[in-house]
Amino acid sequence: MTETTQRSNAATGSGPGSTSRGGKGAPETRGSTAIADTVVAKIAGMAAREIPEVHTLGGGMTRAFGAVRQRVPGSGSGVTQGVKVEVGERQAAVDLNIVVEYGAAIPDTAADVRTNVINAVERMTGLEVVEVNISVDDVHLPDEEDEEEEGGGRRVT
Repeated sequence: MTETTQRSNAATGSGPGSTSRGGKGAPETRGSTAIADTVVAKIAGMAAREIPEVHTLGGGMTRAFGAVRQRVPGSGSGVTQGVKVEVGERQAAVDLNIVVEYGAAIPDTAADVRTNVINAVERMTGLEVVEVNISVDDVHLPDEEDEEEEGGGRRVT
């Protein structure tokens, strides 16, 4: 589903750049910009992964399907794994499923993720982020293997 968002410029009065050829108004007032849900999901996923205490995104089954999907050529990078968004005309809501590193303070990590996602989505899209819901699905222990190591055919003992 693709939704449309429009940005308005406060400088709609007189001044440089407020009118263009033919007096039809500033360029930013002519037309609309459509932002797809997948764009917002990718931005939110990348922003969440920037927080060091976040090990990965997605629940158990989501991560399992994502690991299989990443092995299929041309299937994408899985940036939106564990991310669900709803995009309206001017607002967006984000749901994240995360796995945190053992020892991380979960409330602090969730606050950092929420802040980073809101800042990234609002800066890059102009949409107002009304909520970022975070579900912590697992804790990654230091001695656990990553999915990438398991798929490589080698076992660390």
